[in-house]
Amino acid sequence: MQQLRQTIKQAAPQAIEVISYNMPAFKLNKVLVYYAVHTEHIGFYPTPSPIAFFKDELVNYTTSKGAIQFPIHKPLPSTLITKIVKFRVTEDMEKSQKKNTQ
Repeated sequence: MQQLRQTIKQAAPQAIEVISYNMPAFKLNKVLVYYAVHTEHIGFYPTPSPIAFFKDELVNYTTSKGAIQFPIHKPLPSTLITKIVKFRVTEDMEKSQKKNTQ
C-alpha cells in the first residue's frame, strides 16, 4: 500500500491526499484516484476513462468500469500506475481549464 501511495505521489506531486468515500485518494481540482486494500488485492480506482485508454496494458488484471485489482502477492506495476495517474492529472487539468473558460 505504501508503494502505491509513493508511486501516486511521485506521478502527481501537486496533488493533495484526502479521504473520500472512506478511502484514501489524491485530489487536484477533483479526485484523481482512490485506492484501498482488500483481502486478495489492492483496489485502484482511477475512474473509467483511463481504464478504457489503457485497456491493452490492463489485460493481466481484473478490471471493471472504474476499478483495477492488483493482486497482493504480485509486484505492483509502478510504470503503468504512473502512466494512469499522469493521464488523470492531464484529464483533470483539461477539464478544469475548459470549465474556467466557459
